[in-house]
Amino acid sequence: MNRGSYSPCFKKVSKIRLDKFLSNLGFGSRKEVKKLIKQKRVRVNDTIINNPAAHINPEKDIVYVDEEPVTYQKHYYFMFNKPSGYITATEDKDYPTVMEFFEEVPVYKRLFPIGRLDIDTEGLLIITDDGQLGHRLAHPKWEIEKEYYAVVKGDVSDIDFSKYEKSGIKLKDYQTKPFKVKVISTSPEKSEILITVKEGKYHIVKRIMEALGHPVLYLKRVRIGNLKLDPHLKEGEFRELTPEEIKNLKRLVNLEQD
Repeated sequence: MNRGSYSPCFKKVSKIRLDKFLSNLGFGSRKEVKKLIKQKRVRVNDTIINNPAAHINPEKDIVYVDEEPVTYQKHYYFMFNKPSGYITATEDKDYPTVMEFFEEVPVYKRLFPIGRLDIDTEGLLIITDDGQLGHRLAHPKWEIEKEYYAVVKGDVSDIDFSKYEKSGIKLKDYQTKPFKVKVISTSPEKSEILITVKEGKYHIVKRIMEALGHPVLYLKRVRIGNLKLDPHLKEGEFRELTPEEIKNLKRLVNLEQD
């Protein structure tokens, strides 16, 4: 990836040291960046800067490294196709995490996954450093739809799923919100379904299908709100969200586009 296409989130910061700015962007340690600057390879607007302590305004000044512009952006948004075997966390002492796939992104230490998928669940995750968007998309208040493709045990053709679209289902310790199920295929051994829920309770899809007598054999999230998993993304791959995708997500939770 081109390092110059990424930049850290500077929250309400008008000025920042040039060496810190470039280091945060992944151009090296502070020591390495200072050497870069002293070699007169860094230009701010029309002026070559050789003082690492010089301050810049990342939202107004244009910084060049070896005559290549360093693009400033306030936040980062990635679509990630999570593979099985990784937990949804920024770090863990026992299991590999989804953030290991982002280690080459210069600002990866600022990133976090929105919500979570179980270690054996695959599919769509949003990875970002936008705390406000992350909080709202994950908060129950907004009832953001999450759609999953599931393979479940047994034939589900005799279940009237329509009644659950109004009242949900009573689990042992919890009354779920209404959910929708679309049956794709059935056989005596297994069925394929699309199930859409509006909550992020622990194991919610697995618990629903278990309560209906059809344990989940395979689970993959394919949509969050109006964001669908890119079919071109292989497991373990990610891409930046497009401006339109970001705009649509923010609209879901009444956030204005920056």
